[in-house]
Amino acid sequence: MALTPVSDGSNYVARHLGPNRSEAEQMLSVVGYDSLDALIDAALPSAIRQDSAPQLPPALGEHEAQHRLHELAAKNVVKKSFYGQGFSDTITPPVIRRGVIEDAGWYTAYTPYQPEISQGRLEALLNFQTMIQELTGLPIANASLLDEASAVAEAVGLMSRAVKKGRKVVLDSRLHPQVLAVAAERARAIELEVEITDVTSGLVGEDLVGVVIAYPGTEGDIVDPSPIIEEIHTRGGLAAVASDPLSLLLLKSPGSLGADIVVGNSQRFGVPLFFGGPHAAYIAVTEKLKRQIPGRIVGVSKDAEGRPAYRLALQTREQHIRRERATSNICTAQALLAVAASMYAVYHGPEGLKTIAERVHELAVRFADAVGTVKHENFFDTVAVEVPGRAAEVVEAAGEAGYLLRVIDADTVGVSFGESATEEDVNRLASFFSAEVSGEAAPSSRLPEGLRRDEPALSHPIFSSVHSETQMMRYIRMLGDKDLALDRTMIPLGSCTMKLNPTAGLETITWPGFANIHPYAPESDTAGWRELIEQLEEWLAQVTGYAKVSIQPNAGSQGELAGLLAIRRYHVANGDSERDVCLIPASAHGTNAASAVLANLRVVVVATDKDGSVDLNDLDEKIATHGERLAAIMITYPSTHGVFEDSVRDVCSKVHAAGGQVYIDGANMNAMAGLAKPGEFGGDVSHLNLHKTFTIPHGGGGPGVGPVAVAAHLVDYLPSDPLGTDPSTELEVGRGVPITATRYGSAGVLQIPWSYLAMTGADGQANATAHAILGANYLAKRLNDAFPVLYTGKSGLVGHECIIDLRPLTDASGVTAADVCKRLVDFGFHAPTLAFPVAGTLMVEPTESEDLGELERFVEAMLTIRAEIQEIIDGAVAYEDSVIHHAPYTAHSVSSDEWNYSFSREKAAWPVQALRRAKYFPPVRRIDDAYGDRNLVCSCPPPEAFEL
Repeated sequence: MALTPVSDGSNYVARHLGPNRSEAEQMLSVVGYDSLDALIDAALPSAIRQDSAPQLPPALGEHEAQHRLHELAAKNVVKKSFYGQGFSDTITPPVIRRGVIEDAGWYTAYTPYQPEISQGRLEALLNFQTMIQELTGLPIANASLLDEASAVAEAVGLMSRAVKKGRKVVLDSRLHPQVLAVAAERARAIELEVEITDVTSGLVGEDLVGVVIAYPGTEGDIVDPSPIIEEIHTRGGLAAVASDPLSLLLLKSPGSLGADIVVGNSQRFGVPLFFGGPHAAYIAVTEKLKRQIPGRIVGVSKDAEGRPAYRLALQTREQHIRRERATSNICTAQALLAVAASMYAVYHGPEGLKTIAERVHELAVRFADAVGTVKHENFFDTVAVEVPGRAAEVVEAAGEAGYLLRVIDADTVGVSFGESATEEDVNRLASFFSAEVSGEAAPSSRLPEGLRRDEPALSHPIFSSVHSETQMMRYIRMLGDKDLALDRTMIPLGSCTMKLNPTAGLETITWPGFANIHPYAPESDTAGWRELIEQLEEWLAQVTGYAKVSIQPNAGSQGELAGLLAIRRYHVANGDSERDVCLIPASAHGTNAASAVLANLRVVVVATDKDGSVDLNDLDEKIATHGERLAAIMITYPSTHGVFEDSVRDVCSKVHAAGGQVYIDGANMNAMAGLAKPGEFGGDVSHLNLHKTFTIPHGGGGPGVGPVAVAAHLVDYLPSDPLGTDPSTELEVGRGVPITATRYGSAGVLQIPWSYLAMTGADGQANATAHAILGANYLAKRLNDAFPVLYTGKSGLVGHECIIDLRPLTDASGVTAADVCKRLVDFGFHAPTLAFPVAGTLMVEPTESEDLGELERFVEAMLTIRAEIQEIIDGAVAYEDSVIHHAPYTAHSVSSDEWNYSFSREKAAWPVQALRRAKYFPPVRRIDDAYGDRNLVCSCPPPEAFEL
């Protein structure tokens, strides 16, 4: 196809691409090519060019795409959801829906690796952690996990690491079915023996690493977990408790009952059902387990002026650093949804939340009193009604009347009450069971007397400081104003692809026809959702060149794990169970190694050449050494060094010849979509980051979706439906395992990549990729004299990102790559990727969405910083006295009466003229990372801490 700069502003592609025709031609001239086709022919090895364009439908306009999404939403049937099973009806306060979930300042923010420009989202996530700590009664919580099922799996993994002598885990049969399915198979993958039993009858057997207890159970029953906790402790194991956070407003906290770990899902704190996700799961642990907790932790440190400041704590735990020694492969969170849940707690406060919990419980009790024949005496919000032989009949009748109930078994119906339930609903529900509700006074509690909460919940002042919508609106805005997100500036993060997120798709995620569908609703209610998902999976298969795609994995890390499990199970099914070695290049994403370990594969590192490509000689040696045990190689393409490797087909052929499979990490698909297909040039499996190439926004570190794409021989090993398996027995090796709690994972944001593909089509995909490569090469060319580009490929070109080398400048001046990151804050930029994959460097990725003016603004900032470095090299100023060393600068610091620097306030805060028109000030000075790790504080500090 002909790649042409776009000038017509009437279609989505023109709106998505930053450079117009004139700007693209200027950029091509600087790079040294007269057309996009010539540039791509020079940059992209001919050996990987796709055989044919993806078979995508003709591109739609934004209005047409939204009209089509309206049609799909109308095919779904929205019922009043009383289904439960881990997903509850809730009411999203409009101020949070519009102020957080639908606000670009929140949804386009990136993971807070640069904390000085992330104080708003870090504070909101710290609120989330504090909320979870107080509700669970444990001192350490992380900033969220992906879903409840995988959170339980993470808890099991944590227990197995902490209790090294045991090889068996006990799962309470009262856990939700999807939780049992995912956790059991994840445990078996790391060679733990799994026993599923009703733990209230006691524990049997030895060699236990721990137990996971439901509190409440999936049928709503509440049992005191403390005897089981005491028993596992006497055996040297650990106790994890899975809890509904709303119930913990009324029930004793698991921590007070002795739990070591508490996990669950915060979805019912104001986050829509979203057909299964994204939702923010949580995990909290005791003090002794804090350094083994998976995921991210927000901690409190101090800045250069001694003021409290937030940062990600214990960052050596990050997976790109610890690799195969990582505590988990989770390198992200459900940040946007955790923010929403925390804001829900701030908005309602402890009394408001308790009122919601009491009202839910009262309605459930009133209903139970009416129907009479209930299975469990004690419950919180879920009533299991006994209807011998009539469960399906009752649920069908309720469905016809617009109510979604749950068939627990042939004789039992589950009715779970949520926030929007009313007295009228109680009357209607009772009628399905041929019962009537008494008009008497409020019923008595059905909570166990000895388990009623007598400890305070949400005592921190932040949860009692907002009393009106006006206050809430301003609090959300105040936090948002502290941050830099894509709505303010280019985020030139290499390997992370911070591109335009189409509003036409984003706007639709909260439409009731999509957002209010329960993930376990019958297929008759979900025709629109399933049609959208089937189309998206087919389009992604077309773009990647694979036979089939599953969108179930709800993060890139989960997609990696799903792909590696598919490979592992494929080998075992073929009688090659000894194939357990995974080759991983030294430059690979850190999650690759961590995912391999979780798939029970042994990591062997392959060296990289000086140009950043896989060292073929070392690859040959590793294959010769491990050939009989070789399961797979994991490679990233283009390479993590930002170049297209000419040898990729050779790498694939060598591994295939040895009987291994090729996993191609799809994180850099933004350099290939529409031009090359990994499934055609040697890949057997890839995962994709829909929150990168396919425009789901990063949301401050989540949501993400990480579909897995496979060749024909691996189709049977794609993730299976968690409700279609029997967790009590190990799945036969000839099929895939469930990865997340629901069949379609985080379905609730799939309208976004659907819209992106629908509005770009094959030509638009190719043009987007070509412009991404153009932008990267333009920056590489403009910056190379000042900051040499470390790696280039064919014709001296890079892929969609480039690595600039600061090491010679560091040796000459003392200025580090981290110093440059902090100084860029003063120019209003998020920093590039720091020290990955090479220490002392910055990886820059502009994406196709940035126009020439924004690219030049970044160039100006970098060249100004280079001149400041030269001042140090020339001896005009010492490094310790330089403007770079002390960056960044707050509004308070440059307006203070005290200014003890040799450079001017103007040089510090307004180093270039354009900043006089639009200036971002960070809320804190440079943060002391070491102090934060030495003094780990992971809950909100008191307000007076900020009065320095």
